[in-house]
Amino acid sequence: MPAAQSPAQSSVQGPPPPPAELFTPAFHQDPHRALAELRQTAPAVPVVTPNGLRTWLVTGYEHARELLADPRLSKDMRVGRDLIPRNFADPEKQRAFLAEAGDHAQFPQVLSVHMLDSDPPDHTRLRRLVGRAFTARRVEALRPRITGLTDELLENIAADGTVDLMEALAFPVPFTVICWLLGVPPDDRASFRRWSNLLVSGAGTEEVRDASVSMIAYLRALIDGKRAEPADDMLSDLVQAGDEGDQLSDDELISMAFLLLVAGHETTVNLIGNGTLAVLGHPRVREQLAADPSLWPAAVEEFLRYDGPVTNATWRFTTEPVEVGSVVIPEGEFVTISLGAAGRDPARYPDPDRLDIGRPHSASVAFGHGIHHCLGAPLARLEGQIVISRLFARFPGLRLATDASRLCWRSSLMMRGLEELPVFTGEDTV
Repeated sequence: MPAAQSPAQSSVQGPPPPPAELFTPAFHQDPHRALAELRQTAPAVPVVTPNGLRTWLVTGYEHARELLADPRLSKDMRVGRDLIPRNFADPEKQRAFLAEAGDHAQFPQVLSVHMLDSDPPDHTRLRRLVGRAFTARRVEALRPRITGLTDELLENIAADGTVDLMEALAFPVPFTVICWLLGVPPDDRASFRRWSNLLVSGAGTEEVRDASVSMIAYLRALIDGKRAEPADDMLSDLVQAGDEGDQLSDDELISMAFLLLVAGHETTVNLIGNGTLAVLGHPRVREQLAADPSLWPAAVEEFLRYDGPVTNATWRFTTEPVEVGSVVIPEGEFVTISLGAAGRDPARYPDPDRLDIGRPHSASVAFGHGIHHCLGAPLARLEGQIVISRLFARFPGLRLATDASRLCWRSSLMMRGLEELPVFTGEDTV
């Protein structure tokens, strides 16, 4: 259903206004101020991405929640790719994109045959099969191993020293957990990390092509091994998963493994980094958590709202005109739903710029909503709770090793995360 209109509103028809240049380095350093201003301007605003693509940015909580579940917004990128050329605001950037797309057309497409880029009935089938392997029981069973891994990494961090927590803790925990789930042997993880970093880095064409070929070959061999000798890991379960004779094809297995690798660790890395920074910047919250550790699950929910790891939902496009409050988005237009802006919407969250771990959290959109709600959200929450709580228990004197204004945020359209998080571990350790 489209977002509701008030009686005083009337739909805006006609050509869209010129898009705004929004996603600058300054924006990524402090997006919440700009998003708040856009929310007051209109419920959906055309903006342009750094590569020149025009998209409609949705910033309100209610509109975000409704559109995330609206079937008129498609995620089938087999169709969406054909819409890309006509949605450029700048002809020069359009030509540059088409030239680059010609190079990328040589890439294997197997890495995108997954449920994140599909609609029902394909999405329904893929999600059902994957859901049989990614169960709540499997996630909870990881708790002791995640705790042990976290404690081991914390032991390697020197007391009274300076360390980059992103590299020392926030990255290795979720990456290692995903390797456990996929059954990637320890000796292969350095190569696995190098390929995955290249594939999400936007590096040069040749580097990305080589990494994609290497990743696909490795995953294909890994899947063949799990088929011949199943192990106690999720990839083995995915290989065996079936429903009335239906199973994931090899290409679907490769693409799903890649999706779990990238989405599974990227999101949690940023949750750990952003959540740690939030605690460091709010002494009162830190005192509350130290006095009552049972508050950590609620705190993680507030971290997700306050400065969540996924700033924008993945691409969608309209299959017919869609009303968003007073605005009509035409058919064939891309839509970007700002999860970060939805979390700071004062219509949903009073005093939204205040970190409040006592705030009630129902119907959060931090991990999406509807059929594309993140399947790995329970695992990310579990890792966030374990890692951040044990970090502050281990180093109660933890503090930033630089001024917060000097921290650098990644320039990403989807992820909200720090490049580095330098901290001083303090003198008081346990």
